[in-house]
Amino acid sequence: MTLPTTSLDKAKIKFLLLEGIHPSAVEVLRAAGYSQIESLPSALPDEELKRRIADVHFIGIRSRTQLTADVFAHAHKLVAAGCFCIGTNQVDLAAARERGIAVFNAPYSNTRSVAELVIAEAILLLRGVPAKNAAAHRGGWLKTAENAYEIRGKTLGVVGYGAIGTQLSVLAEALGMHVQFHDIVSKLPLGNARQVGLAELLASSDIVTLHVPETPSTQWMVGAEQIAAMKPGAILINASRGTVVEIDPLAEAVQSGKLLGAAIDVFPVEPRGNKDEFLSPLRGLDNVILTPHIGGSTMEAQANIGLEVAEKLVRYSDTGATTSSVNFPEVSLPSHPGKHRLLHVHHNVPGVLSEINRIFSDNQINISAQYLQTNEKIGYVVIDLDAGSSERALEKLAQVPGTIRSRVLF
Repeated sequence: MTLPTTSLDKAKIKFLLLEGIHPSAVEVLRAAGYSQIESLPSALPDEELKRRIADVHFIGIRSRTQLTADVFAHAHKLVAAGCFCIGTNQVDLAAARERGIAVFNAPYSNTRSVAELVIAEAILLLRGVPAKNAAAHRGGWLKTAENAYEIRGKTLGVVGYGAIGTQLSVLAEALGMHVQFHDIVSKLPLGNARQVGLAELLASSDIVTLHVPETPSTQWMVGAEQIAAMKPGAILINASRGTVVEIDPLAEAVQSGKLLGAAIDVFPVEPRGNKDEFLSPLRGLDNVILTPHIGGSTMEAQANIGLEVAEKLVRYSDTGATTSSVNFPEVSLPSHPGKHRLLHVHHNVPGVLSEINRIFSDNQINISAQYLQTNEKIGYVVIDLDAGSSERALEKLAQVPGTIRSRVLF
């Protein structure tokens, strides 16, 4: 694998943005002096992705593109990947880390959009609007107050009290709801919300909404047993990850009348593009709202995500800063005019920093600034030194046992 030893001129650094990333990202990149930017409206087939990624230094994706170990094996020049979304489960973070590729995302930019969608769906389902709307489109007229309820006074059960869960909690209380939440760690409640166990939450909530990450512990965490434990006539909303809810027992619970309705935004298997057919046992159920993974897809959220991730990529490209990277230790070192900056990514094994400092000492190279951070797998050190010594230092650093990647940034 051929990696650049020094940073390229900005005019030669290539960015590939896939899946219709908001133009705000391109604006940030261009304002920072980058011009080789290609933005495509959709994901690429695997073979084309492998071919295209071989020649780019930065790639931006959303949720459809899968950056696997096999794909990274073709990424000979790739420096960093930006996930223009909340999650990073579509990226093999370990494979990226082993190749010295930093990965960034936008964990908070679309929280408001998701929270608003959940509130809207809860109100519509409580009023039976989806079923009444479907009937009207077929020529029916379901004018009735039966099974139609106000949201005020109802109990909202939030599973996962993170950025989205907490904002949803505040909005729900403003509408007069009672809020209870379940999380795997103790959290400080906002407002009058209270933390409860999952069993209590399921049994006593009028609406259960899920906001958990995709992990082994959350896979199929809501199945037939949990749905059966829910309050009769309750509503289930999933705007988290498609592998959290088992769809077949959910469909059965809605059809039997056990649940009043459901709203699902994410699915175990999703179409790769807008032209592919969406298949699900939930199709045809009038009191189920089905949305195509658009919880965070508002113009405001996408613009904010474009800004946030593009700015992170620019900072990493310009200064080597890895603040908020999901697979790298977080390092940020102020620039020192007139100095050259070296970046060194290495396996986190004892003695690497000592060896780096020994090299500088033996070669009488003065260090102006140095910052090292490690995680359980790798170490990342940023070093500023005299410009005349950078080439010699880089040659020596590349020989340090455990080195994954080293280069002169500027």
